[in-house]
Amino acid sequence: MKKIYLTTFFSIAVLFAFAQQKKVLADKIIATVGDKVILKSEIENSLIDMQSQGIEVPENGKCLLIEQALGIKALVLQAERDSLPVSDEEVDAEIDNRIRNFIGKYGSKDIVEQVAGKSIYQLKEDFKQTFREQKLAQNMRNKIVDDVKITPTEVKNYFETFQPDSLPFYESELEVGQIVIYPKASRELENYAIEQLKEYKQQVDSSGKDFNTLASLYTDDPGSKESGGKYDINRNEKQWDPIFLAKAFSLKDGQVSNVFKTKFGYHIIQMISRAGDDASIRHILKIPQVTSVEIKAAQDKLDSVRSKLIAGTLKFGEAVAKYSDDEASKFTGGRVPSRDGGTFLTIDQLDKDMVLMLKDLKVNEYSQPTEFTDERGKKGVRIVQLITKTEPHRENLKDDYNRIAQRALE
Repeated sequence: MKKIYLTTFFSIAVLFAFAQQKKVLADKIIATVGDKVILKSEIENSLIDMQSQGIEVPENGKCLLIEQALGIKALVLQAERDSLPVSDEEVDAEIDNRIRNFIGKYGSKDIVEQVAGKSIYQLKEDFKQTFREQKLAQNMRNKIVDDVKITPTEVKNYFETFQPDSLPFYESELEVGQIVIYPKASRELENYAIEQLKEYKQQVDSSGKDFNTLASLYTDDPGSKESGGKYDINRNEKQWDPIFLAKAFSLKDGQVSNVFKTKFGYHIIQMISRAGDDASIRHILKIPQVTSVEIKAAQDKLDSVRSKLIAGTLKFGEAVAKYSDDEASKFTGGRVPSRDGGTFLTIDQLDKDMVLMLKDLKVNEYSQPTEFTDERGKKGVRIVQLITKTEPHRENLKDDYNRIAQRALE
């Protein structure tokens, strides 16, 4: 049977088609698996996505998509029963990456919101469950097929069931692995960040300084700097750090919290307004700065790891599990996840610093430990491995064997 692969409903075409459709159409449930539902809009949006990518959709395409959606929901159910780990950080990182791609394509956050008819916050909320389910399904599928073997002959026979002109065309793609260390700041610089926040609180409480202005000038959170540290939050949203939520909802309107710590750094929060479980807040984040001393220590550590990788005394997946601080790739053996939750990436999906690191690498080579700054403004050190690289091509057994074998097992 010819398979169609249900894509994440987050391409530009689908994003804005979905935004418009929701204004005029009442959604309806077309299938259920346990307590999971499949909505008509999911299938319609997937069809739009495929057509926008130039994928030929067969006459029974909608039925095939429903069939596969049922399979995905079944995988999600089993993943939940088996308590497979999918962290909020993984989901949020993937959504944030997609949002950044939209902003890059359209030029600004305001234009994206205008075209979509929704705020960035609303867009993230709309697709959060979709991304979480996709990740759960992927993890469950990986668990099922880990011990299932398929012979080269079986892969070849499966591949030959497709007409050559029906095979997908791929841009140049890469699989990239990374091991990331985020150095810890010295106690002195942690104390300095705390004292800075205490001073900002004092300026608001005693001198009437505008919190908005202070956040715009001094916060280390790039996601809220332009908006004066403002976020709209809900008590039940799991993507927020629980300490952050607890502190925010303990405040009265206008009140500024004491300094507190989360995994992101040190904060103060001002409650703007609250209605039940919803609230508007402003915050200032200070990330204690790491010095060249901590950076050098991380580089030395990763240099030792790199030597073991090259010598073959340490496997890459083992090194990731033991040393890497990157949550997004922790459960993929260090592989940087792509937009669809897989591991094949096009060059535009990589940050510019990583592109430079990969520039002179050959397949299976490792970069030197290199300092970088992530999307949250946090400094780290990483080594990357170029796992695979292909030129633009029609799908074939030589370049795409692993992908075809994986598909044959599904």
